[in-house]
Amino acid sequence: MRVVIAGGHGQIALRLTRILANAGHEVVGLARNPAHEADITAAGGEIAVLDLEQADVAAVVDVLANADVAIFSAGAGPGSGNDRKDTVDRGAAALFAEASERAGVRRHIQVGSMGADRVDELDPNDSFTIYLRAKKAAEDDLRSRDLDWTVLRPGALTNDPGTGQVLLTDKTGRGSIPRDDVAAVLAGLCETPAAIGRTLELIAGDSSVDGALKAL
Repeated sequence: MRVVIAGGHGQIALRLTRILANAGHEVVGLARNPAHEADITAAGGEIAVLDLEQADVAAVVDVLANADVAIFSAGAGPGSGNDRKDTVDRGAAALFAEASERAGVRRHIQVGSMGADRVDELDPNDSFTIYLRAKKAAEDDLRSRDLDWTVLRPGALTNDPGTGQVLLTDKTGRGSIPRDDVAAVLAGLCETPAAIGRTLELIAGDSSVDGALKAL
């Protein structure tokens, strides 16, 4: 299986690359900074140097050629300005999804954000609301496309060691989740047809990752 990950140098993406590579899969991590090649290679992947804020769709299609799964795990980050929340969290996500359609990569997984469905209840001028609005727009765009899509909304992310115990369902309520466990779930979703066409929330819980995926 060939998997292309947008935001390939992110904390979750590097964990995911390691899991997939250790399972014998081919992983390509999109990153705009060529200096990130060493980290992606160390995790078992290969880098495709591409800035999704600047690239045209044809360039992204070229990277996605012959892929089996496309995963969008990019984000502007908490220190970014409001403009980049739109150009990355919405614009880059939509570009990546459009390229998946054009390249014929049907399986498409997008990391969203818990709370995106209640953005209309929040202060419209707050920076986090602007981030959630961008995430929601990206989710809405993906749902409109002819792809076998899944949106995964993790809870509050931590760097605690993964436990392998999760709650994965349509609505979980608030909670946290180690990045290790998010990566493990993303790896499993690549080959979980029951997740297609669903928006799933993920927090720490009492089910094994395999059990949670099978329960879908």
